[in-house]
Amino acid sequence: MKRRAPSLKRPLIIQPLIFQLVTLLIMCTVFMALAIRADVGGLYTDESITPIIADAVVRSGDGGLAIRMTEQLARLQAETPDLWFVAEDKAGRRITHGRIPDQYASLMGVLQTVGYAHLRDSAPPYRLSAVIRREMSAAGPITILGHGKLTGLTFVVFMASNIVVIPIFAIFVAISLLLIPWIVRRSLAGVKRIAAEAEKIDPDQRGWRLSDAQVPSEIAPLVKAVNDALCRLDEGYERQRRFIASAAHELRTPIAILRAKIDASNQSETRRLSADVDRLANLAEQLLDLQRVETNRKEQTVDLASLARAVAGDLAPLVIAQDRSIAVEIDAPETVLSDPGAIERVLVSLAQNAMEHGGPRIVIRVVGSTLEVEDDGQGIPADERSNVFEPFYRLRPRTTGAGLGLNLVRQIVERLRGRVSISSAVPSGTIVRIHLPPHQHT
Repeated sequence: MKRRAPSLKRPLIIQPLIFQLVTLLIMCTVFMALAIRADVGGLYTDESITPIIADAVVRSGDGGLAIRMTEQLARLQAETPDLWFVAEDKAGRRITHGRIPDQYASLMGVLQTVGYAHLRDSAPPYRLSAVIRREMSAAGPITILGHGKLTGLTFVVFMASNIVVIPIFAIFVAISLLLIPWIVRRSLAGVKRIAAEAEKIDPDQRGWRLSDAQVPSEIAPLVKAVNDALCRLDEGYERQRRFIASAAHELRTPIAILRAKIDASNQSETRRLSADVDRLANLAEQLLDLQRVETNRKEQTVDLASLARAVAGDLAPLVIAQDRSIAVEIDAPETVLSDPGAIERVLVSLAQNAMEHGGPRIVIRVVGSTLEVEDDGQGIPADERSNVFEPFYRLRPRTTGAGLGLNLVRQIVERLRGRVSISSAVPSGTIVRIHLPPHQHT
């Protein structure tokens, strides 16, 4: 099973989110520790008592303030027996409950000038601990000074810090899930563009390079390495191409000398080598065709019907000498804009291959802009048809040929913007088709 490639989502989104959360928790812990340490120690009156008291304050018949015992006030009284408070309106009218400490007597009548405060004595049992808060009651706005159940600073700070942490953490999550992916996509846009360029690299064309414009500095070394590798491949390909072209040129002279000697010989065994020499000469010319088609292609209008008849005529003496027959069939022929010499040598190579592996009958057929070479031999199994185009591949052991003929045919045809296919003939044999693009007349 193929391992899935690692994604940048975890290192760029999930990990920063975890880091932010841990940092936030550490900061909150430090904040609470500092807040607790800054305090002198002790308990505060819980602020939750003032809304309960305000709910119990009503206006009396003479316009003053009165207290009605509500269920919540009764419960608060039961929980805090030492509960006391003062409620005062804007006019200075007030109502008290419980025993008000003497220390707060000076605040009577001026509570309206204070909006919020916490008061606390410095030692247990903190009976002077009190809270001042302005509340809305049935008698209107009032200010309450009260003492009731006590609470520690640690719990207050903890709750307050969590109230602050939750929205901050929610903002961090939103940033990580929404903003960071957008930033990552924008930052890696150059990488996607490079990937698109890499997909367009054609192995049959030289000079391809990846653009390094708008590439992150972290990716630039990879782009440079790929471009350097492409440069080395181009240089290696060029050396190989020059070697093959030089070798093919060098082979022309000894092949010509060998052919002349064979033609001049009176020995039948020597003259039978003529077919092998012709195959060798055609192979050398095909190697030169590869170079010419790629670097200096000279296209012209090619009449496929006339070209097929010329190839059959040139091969006729050799076919007859082997007790075989060769025929040409034409069906709605079309002209193509291509290299006539290269197409001719492709047809010769396919016909020679048919003579060597096929039966006694060979047909060169022109159908539109398609060329076919058919034989009536044993045929090629369907699972082997792609393999026969590989270099040095032999379908059956034999003593002649190097296994390069069909490979060179495919390379030349592809450089002529065509394609090669193989199918079975009826009732037996093989059909090799050369599909060429038709000439678009203007």
